[in-house]
Amino acid sequence: MIGARVTDAVEFFRQRQEHEQAFAMVRHRTPDGHRWRRATAKVAGGLAPLTGRRRERLVEPLRELVFDLRDPTLRREVVLDARRAHLDLDRGEILPVRTYGELRRAAFLVDVDLRLVEAHVALVPDFDAPIDVAGVVVVARALEEAFSRRARRLALELPLQSGEERLATPRELGMLGQVARDEADARRYRALSTSLL
Repeated sequence: MIGARVTDAVEFFRQRQEHEQAFAMVRHRTPDGHRWRRATAKVAGGLAPLTGRRRERLVEPLRELVFDLRDPTLRREVVLDARRAHLDLDRGEILPVRTYGELRRAAFLVDVDLRLVEAHVALVPDFDAPIDVAGVVVVARALEEAFSRRARRLALELPLQSGEERLATPRELGMLGQVARDEADARRYRALSTSLL
């Protein structure tokens, strides 16, 4: 696969269930913030359902590869991408350790309802209990994206405004209000995920 983009090469080997070759493609390319990161996420997604020795033989080198990255932002984002694919590469060395109390405080400060997060991540309601930081951040980012997507979809359904001469119907006013609420919720969940990292 000489000359192929790393994402294409990884996808080729992943579809053929040749996870060792897909990992080799990632290992031998120079890490960057775009294609290499997407390719690594694809490798992690392919490794997540594996079990036994084959999983251990591939997950540990991937974890070491990510741990050795020099760019802390890229390292953090690769760990979060892998967690999104249900593969945990962090053992407390990359992401900060946070407690349930810190999460509750952050949620209160940004005015977020934690019940939406708790529906997707198991949290122990003990203020000193450590939380799954990667899981909470992935869920918060997914909620941010969901609210942003809904706000954009509703905004596109609204007719173009032509100044004060156009009077909005009650339905359009309701949609405008929902767009504003969804955009605010998206900002809140983005602030929650940022505060935990």
